[in-house]
This record gives sequence, structure tokens and C-alpha cells, in this order.
Amino acid sequence: MDLRFRGDDNRVGCMKFGSFPIADAAGVILAHTTRAGNVVLKKGHVITSADITALKTADVNEVIGARLETGDVLEDAAAGKIAELLAGRNVTLSAARTGRCNVLAAADGVVQVSAEAITTANLIDESITIATLPNKQAAKAGQIVATVKIIPFAVTADVMARVSAALGKGAMALAPFAAKKFAMISTITPSLKASVIASTEDITRLRIAALGGETISATRTGHTAGEVAKEVKAALGAGADVILVVGASATVDRGDMVPAGIVAAGGVIDHFGMPVDPGNLLVLAHVKDVPVLVLPGCARSPKLNGVDWVMQRLAAGITVTARDIMAMGVGGLLVDTPSRPLPRKAAVEAPPALAPKVAAILLAAGQSRRMGPSNKLLMEVEGEPLVRRTVSALRASPVSQVIVVTGHQDAEVRKALAGLDVTMVHNPRYAEGLSTSLKTGLDALAPETDAAVIGLGDMPGVKAEHVTRLMARFDPEADRAIGVPTHNGKRGNPVLWARRFFEDMFAISGDVGAKALIGANESLVYEIEFGDTAVLTDLDTPEQWADYLGTGRPVR
Repeated sequence: MDLRFRGDDNRVGCMKFGSFPIADAAGVILAHTTRAGNVVLKKGHVITSADITALKTADVNEVIGARLETGDVLEDAAAGKIAELLAGRNVTLSAARTGRCNVLAAADGVVQVSAEAITTANLIDESITIATLPNKQAAKAGQIVATVKIIPFAVTADVMARVSAALGKGAMALAPFAAKKFAMISTITPSLKASVIASTEDITRLRIAALGGETISATRTGHTAGEVAKEVKAALGAGADVILVVGASATVDRGDMVPAGIVAAGGVIDHFGMPVDPGNLLVLAHVKDVPVLVLPGCARSPKLNGVDWVMQRLAAGITVTARDIMAMGVGGLLVDTPSRPLPRKAAVEAPPALAPKVAAILLAAGQSRRMGPSNKLLMEVEGEPLVRRTVSALRASPVSQVIVVTGHQDAEVRKALAGLDVTMVHNPRYAEGLSTSLKTGLDALAPETDAAVIGLGDMPGVKAEHVTRLMARFDPEADRAIGVPTHNGKRGNPVLWARRFFEDMFAISGDVGAKALIGANESLVYEIEFGDTAVLTDLDTPEQWADYLGTGRPVR
């Protein structure tokens, strides 16, 4: 039986599919797993002469499958070839198996898809399917951004040629996030609570960090055009690549205070409003070649909104125009809003989602034995005690609380940290090992803490950025519950832990930390790759200090 491809009359394939007498089954690809007596042949197996003998012995008279003809391309080879044609910049391919080949993001960024090319290729023949993420959607490194699936066991050479012509080369690519410098400006009024401003700044920092960016400034100014213009000019002078302005009140017109301030700074308002809800009141502007966004009120929440879509494209180096903004309307209805009639009897608006409350625990109780007579935490790096340098980095991140666990030379460590906004707790059992300090720190956490960044006091290169980026990806509901920093694939510190692991940490004993819990929960681990070695660098010995400081001689 010759079952040709069905549908468009122009699409005719050579592969023969159907029932084959067992005597004529050599070379047939099995369509279904066949079990008879002691014989088990899996789907996709190619029948051999030995199989025919065994099947005859088991009284099998026929098999269902496919026989290829000259020029047919096997499913895995076809999927791999089409995926190669599909793949452009910054994407990689999985191995082709069972007729499927995936295209993966090679970095965090924004996918760029030629919808016309993909649709044209999909319309050529039902034997080939190509599915992708939507154009301009953000993706994480390693995420599947497209998949090619071959439906039958093989594809004709003619179909392959037509698909190749339709796709050309690189119909799917990825624009990676660049290390953009963001300046944040918040306008204030007497009625706006300081806690609201601080929360918005923290959430915005997390958004920026999730895009691989750096917050170079976060200023507050009055809600007047003149004061906004002054801060916009200062941000330009500081080298900002993108300027974000959070108004004390919503922008209601192009002539409102914040847009007027941008114009006064020499800027141009490109577009006011967007067909994305939440996100309607966004303002897109530019001063010289620097984009300026006036954020709508929904940016005070960590929930996805139109601001995220625009920031993602800017971070990936993709120009955003007024037309691009208005094209976001299809798919732009993200949530119900209180003013929109809801098709249910008693609609109750859920409370807004809050950013997870993440604290930091710094373990600074050790006896520093490998350093000799000196306490490494009190030794200076660039004129500052090492422990103070590390704590200052944590305090500059968006963590809700910084807990420092002391032990050895408690008074001296406290003195080194004088004036910093930290919670100091002493571990009288510090000599029994690291686990006792870990438990002491956990005991001091605020009850509402959702997660904790646990770090070591002797890591001089760790900065607020490292902690902020770990926090930005944290999402236990998406199985991102343990955040681990890496450099060139090697894991380091500090590590972010969801609250669910605190109980397990209390069961640890001796001079060990929680590293074993990472191995036991790999499915919940997410890694953040850093370009510097800070997350791997700790200073335990005089030789390590010499290497770090570049003196060439041990520090004692």
C-alpha cells in the first residue's frame, strides 16, 4: 500500500507506508512497537533478515511501517538540517532525536524571528513543523526558542529543497542583553511615602539586573519640569545608556511635568501611551541617542507589564519606535484591571504581588587559622577592613536585612562594622564549625523572610550586582529556588536559598555549610554566570592575599 502525503495536490512524497508481508519486510521502519513471543522490536526499528526469521517463528505474518524510496531524508537528518537553516546568531542546536531538533538560546536576550519565513516553510508540507517563541520575546540562556519536528519517518528531497529555499539562513536569531548602564530618577511629592519610593527603586534595580544591566544612579527630585530636566542632564553626563523616570504621579499628557522636563533637557517625546495593560501610560522619549522611559504606575509592581517588554528590547540593543509600541497590542492584554468589566458575578481583585523579601547572612565568625596570627576579616583591602567591604556590598543590594554572624574576635569585628545598617549576632559556639554560625544567622532572620543570600566574609570582589542578579532570577514557583553564581561554569558564593531549605540547614552539623543541599536539589538550582572571578575568590592564606593585592609577597 502506497500512502502518499495528503492535502495540497502539489505535495507528493515517495515514502511508502502501510502493512508489509513479513517476507517482504526487510528495510521497513516499524511504525509501532511489535511484541510477539520473545521478540520485542521498538518503534522506529529497521527490520533485518534476522528479525524476519524471528518474527516468522513467532507466527507474525505482517508488520506496519514505512519503506523509504531513493532521495528520502530520514527524520533525524531532516530535523537537524532544517534546524541548521533556521539557526542564526546566538543560538545553538540540540541533537536530533525521534524526528525533533531544538534550537536553544546561547545567552539571555531577545529572540528575533522572521514570521514570514517560518509560516512559508510550515505551509510547504504537513510533514514538517517549525514552532518558535513569539518575535521579540525575552529568553534565558539554554531555553528552547524553537523546535523542528518531522511528522513521518522521512521527508522527500523535493520538500527539503523547498523548505530550505523558504527559510534561507538564520530565520531565528537572538539579540543578547548587553551590559547597559541605567540611570533611575524618581520624582517625589510630600504625600508620596518614602517606603513606596524605596520599594519601587528596589524592584527597578531587580528589573535592570535581570537584563544584565547596571544601575549607575538612583536619584530623587521634585516633581517639576525644571528639576526633572536637571536630573536627566546629570544622568547623561554620568554616561547612562538608558534613563528611567518614575513619576510621583501618573503622566496624563505629553505636556505633564515629567515629559516637559525631558523636553527641557533637550529631549523628544517619541510616543505617549501603549496598547499593553498594565502599562498604558508609558512614555517613550530620547535625548540625543539615549532612550528615556517614563514608567507607568504598574512599574511599582514586580509583575510582568509593558515596561518589561520595552526594557528587554533596549537592553538587547533593539531600537524601539512608536510603531513598535503600538504593535504590542496583540497579546498586550496581560491581566484584568479593576475598571474593566469582568465576566463573573463577584469579581474580587487579588492583592498586588510583592517582591520576595530576601535577606543576607554573612558568616564572619571563623578563627582565620590559615592566615596565621592575623584575622583576615580585619585586614585591609584598599584601605578598608575586608569584612566591612563585604558587608557594604551586601547593604548596597536590594536585600531587606543584612545579618552578620560574629564569633572569633567579636568586639573587633563589630568595631570594624560600626555605623553600618546591619544586624549583629554572636555565635558562642563558633569553634565547633561553620554549621553553628549558619544556624545562628538563620535564627536571626525576620519572620517574613522569603529567602536568604548566604555569603562569606572573606570575598573582597563580591559586589551588590552579584547579589542583585541572583535575586532577579529567584522564583520558587518556577523551580528557581537556589541561586548559584558561576564563573566559566564553576560554582561559587554567595548562594541564594529559598526559605523551604532553612529547616534542612538546621540539620547540618560540623564544620560544613549547605553545599550538600545543592547537589540534593539540582532540579531547583538556577545558575547566574558572571564575567569576573569575584564569586570564586576568597582570601584564606597570606599567599592568596599577595596574589589578590598584586604585591608578589605574602601578607602577614
